[in-house]
Amino acid sequence: MAAISSSLSKPTPFHPTPSKTPLSFSPKPLSKPFSTPKTASFSSTHKAPFIASSKNPISGFFSESKRNPETPFDDYFGDDDEKPREECGVVGIYGDPEASRLCYLALHALQHRGQEGAGIVSVHNEVHHSITGVGLVSEVFNQSKLDQLPGDSAIGHVRYSTAGASMLKNVQPFVAGYRFGSVGVAHNGNLVNYRALRAKLEDSGSIFNTSSDTEVVLHLIAISKHRPFLLRIVDACEQVEGAYSMVFATKDKIVAVRDPHGFRPLVMGRRSNGAVVFASETCALDLIEATYEREVFPGELVVVDKEGVQSLCLMAHPEPKQCIFEHIYFALPNSVIFGRSVYDSRRAFGEILATEAPVDCDVVIAVPDSGVVAALGYAAKAGVPFQQGLIRSHYVGRTFIEPSQKIRDFGVKLKLSPVRAVLEGKRVVVVDDSIVRGTTSSKIVRLLKEAGATEVHMRIASPPIIGSCYYGVDTPSSEELISNRMSVEEIRNYIGSDSLAFLPFDSLQKQLGTDSPNFCYACFSGKYPVEPKELKVKKTGDFVDDGLTGSFESIDGGWVQANPKEKEEKDNNKSEIAFLN
Repeated sequence: MAAISSSLSKPTPFHPTPSKTPLSFSPKPLSKPFSTPKTASFSSTHKAPFIASSKNPISGFFSESKRNPETPFDDYFGDDDEKPREECGVVGIYGDPEASRLCYLALHALQHRGQEGAGIVSVHNEVHHSITGVGLVSEVFNQSKLDQLPGDSAIGHVRYSTAGASMLKNVQPFVAGYRFGSVGVAHNGNLVNYRALRAKLEDSGSIFNTSSDTEVVLHLIAISKHRPFLLRIVDACEQVEGAYSMVFATKDKIVAVRDPHGFRPLVMGRRSNGAVVFASETCALDLIEATYEREVFPGELVVVDKEGVQSLCLMAHPEPKQCIFEHIYFALPNSVIFGRSVYDSRRAFGEILATEAPVDCDVVIAVPDSGVVAALGYAAKAGVPFQQGLIRSHYVGRTFIEPSQKIRDFGVKLKLSPVRAVLEGKRVVVVDDSIVRGTTSSKIVRLLKEAGATEVHMRIASPPIIGSCYYGVDTPSSEELISNRMSVEEIRNYIGSDSLAFLPFDSLQKQLGTDSPNFCYACFSGKYPVEPKELKVKKTGDFVDDGLTGSFESIDGGWVQANPKEKEEKDNNKSEIAFLN
């Protein structure tokens, strides 16, 4: 085991208000693994942005495909929402008699992080009570179900998944029994060595009930020889690689742990009665009236029980690599993520675009909802009115019956409606947070022009995405990412806009200031802080196909190719050996 601190110690001191059931604290302070983030000032001097401009009309579909050159790009990738998906949101609460109800509300606040399933595990009289289900939080839980979750501690989870029939058994939190009792766990992230660990465990006799990488952690805890329970968690975390922000519920404790790089967020707060709360975002703390205290630091394990709040460092000197996409897209604007206001970050990204990629226009609009704050920043900096040119429907269900007379861009039109009064006869700048495959962007441009816009200028509040994520975000494989296939001008031509500009990568880093080295930019640079060691890596933290009835290859849809150059080299070596034989 790697070196760890010799005793449990208290983190940065809390200052709880008086309550009927205050929590006590151990006397020794914990030194922070890294410096507290500082707010960087906006600078308007940057290198030229990624920009392409043309007065050409809307072009036809770009028809390049590796599988079939004749297949249109849209048909190849389908008509679904192409945004990257955050996999999960987690909550943990200790010391409140209404822990499960507070957990339920906190999961509501985190619903944007996962809409496919939700679950809560509470602990009462050292017994775990669990309810999980498929659907939104409001669909899974009601008054009678919450009544079945007694106790003053609870953990909760919301998840997003790709596809598959066997969904329910993969909905977290998971509860497992082992020789020293039971433990519940909720996990946000993705383990890049999941396949190797699972194969090793199965070889030694472990039986898996799900295809989730989270279950690997439970098996590692169960077989660990270390005592007490906290050191079992440390032992398990030393064997896994990748991203994990997890909350555990034992018979008398809530434990929160974050990977040494801190890829996914996890914050800690306190309610007025002394109850301690962990959550993926501060917006969850706000809803249940918990005061934000601090982040769970990268590489830190925090324990809450009747003795108080204690901390254990998994690594003495972790290197933070926090996900930049939390500030670009995933988190709600009212959250504070990695010590920075998400709202301030997005507004600054829009200001940078207005400074570095200006264009003559009459109105600035956003692709709702994630592009709104950046669009406000762009409009303010450019001195151009911001208007609601696209209205988003928040009542779109999972399936719709399309009329036999096909409607062009049906999926996008269900979600976004152009406002002709805002757009007609206007030169429009439309701000979006990212372009992934480009299919949705092309349809948005077409909608705006059909509504009377004379010019449509796309401004993207992130750099081009060229790499798939292996750390708990559902992104397509690199081969499917449009910025990995085309130049900026080719993308502009494909989506049909009059100009296109991305947020320059160096300007993004300058805006982050001294915090810049603490972020992961793998999706923009292709440089991964934790390199996948396997040729295939799960692209989601909680893939829903059960993976029990066949080989890993039988659930190929849940995996993306990692290190294609390495695979090509191995294939070449195999060919050479075969030729020699």
